[in-house]
Amino acid sequence: MQDARRWDDRYARGDGLPPLAGLPVAVKDNMCTTDFPTTCGSRILGRWMSPYDATVVARLREAGAIVIGKTNLDEFAMGSSTENSAFGPTRNPWDQGRVPGGSSGGSAAAVAASFVPLALGSDTGGSIRQPAGFCGIVGLKPTYGRVSRYGLVAFASSLDQIGPMAGTVADAALLLQVLAGRDPRDSTSADVPVPDYAKALNGTVRGLRIGLAREAFGEGLQPAVRTAVTQAAEVLKGQGAEVIEVAMPTIAYALPTYYLLATSEASSNLARYDGVQYGLRVPSTDLYGMYTKTRREGFGAEVKRRIMLGTYALSAGYYEGFFLKAQRVRTLVRRDFLQAFERVDLVLMPTSPTVPFRFGEKVDDPLQMYLADVYTIPVNLAGLPGISIPCGFADGLPVGLQLIGRSFEEETVLRAAHAYEQATEWHTRRPPLDGDGGGRGGTTQPRGRA
Repeated sequence: MQDARRWDDRYARGDGLPPLAGLPVAVKDNMCTTDFPTTCGSRILGRWMSPYDATVVARLREAGAIVIGKTNLDEFAMGSSTENSAFGPTRNPWDQGRVPGGSSGGSAAAVAASFVPLALGSDTGGSIRQPAGFCGIVGLKPTYGRVSRYGLVAFASSLDQIGPMAGTVADAALLLQVLAGRDPRDSTSADVPVPDYAKALNGTVRGLRIGLAREAFGEGLQPAVRTAVTQAAEVLKGQGAEVIEVAMPTIAYALPTYYLLATSEASSNLARYDGVQYGLRVPSTDLYGMYTKTRREGFGAEVKRRIMLGTYALSAGYYEGFFLKAQRVRTLVRRDFLQAFERVDLVLMPTSPTVPFRFGEKVDDPLQMYLADVYTIPVNLAGLPGISIPCGFADGLPVGLQLIGRSFEEETVLRAAHAYEQATEWHTRRPPLDGDGGGRGGTTQPRGRA
């Protein structure tokens, strides 16, 4: 409140203001902050306080934003439903008996419920876009390297990327403008010019070629979701875009590839949580006992599952057959996109194959849970920018449309998403928040704009 008053005073004096002056922003709790604990939704970190801000948090503060709190997530960002947090699940504002998606479910729910106009999420295999689709908001995963990862607690370092979550495409573009750019503290951040994203929002897709990913509209896609997404493609076509079908044959192999690579990297990254340096420590009479007890009590079931999978894939005798083979398939996934981009400017597919599912529906079936990210994972493997925007409702629940662009061409992705948004009214729908479970398509009224 003190920060807000300071910005109010500057505004009253007529002083120049930075782009996010006085705006409340929520931050996913796997990004380091000096004024809030950073827990990653895990008991093993408890209420650990970071001695520094993540680069994205520092840039928020420099832009005048007020970080009002941290948002819930699947433990260490490993999940698709935000049911895996040590602090309990997050509920979907559209239907409180259903999940908000994951792992950035807390950020998505906070924006959908109008707690904040802007939030930060991280996306390793769809963790911005999938919850954005489930909660009926906008979520953008930038190109790998567009936004600094310094201060983001690592899950899978070659896949993780921070991005904006917002009520509108314009607000997502505004937030990305603040976040994007080279950071010398992150060796993976790219030294690539950052365009003016607001200028890209010209309201038209005329002249753009958009490819429908043929393999993303087959078996496993909920019929009502298919209808909403294909109707969205027709809207873009009616606005002047050329819509053609493109082949993406490796989509079928992206899921197992991801769960070999991501778990292998997680096994390595999470080895640092041993009770020695920070976070939880379970006392024991010997060092090995302290390691094992701390990790057994500190990590949840899903994190343990992924550590074991990754350790197995990296072990002697299996490294070449699993990890290296998955790296080769990752190259093929990227090649599919590059070949598609020889014909089109954007690739279009659903964000998720279904609408939000009920709590407990998939948590005991890891394979079914993993399939919730089947259309978002290929984008991370290829390191490309992708956005999810609301495109309708199925059974009274939000459906997300995903648009994917070439590397570092976020302005094209934002341009098409904004044009679609302006031609429809889905982004104006808000959940009823009446406590009765919602799920009727919400009310039509403007969201709080940044």
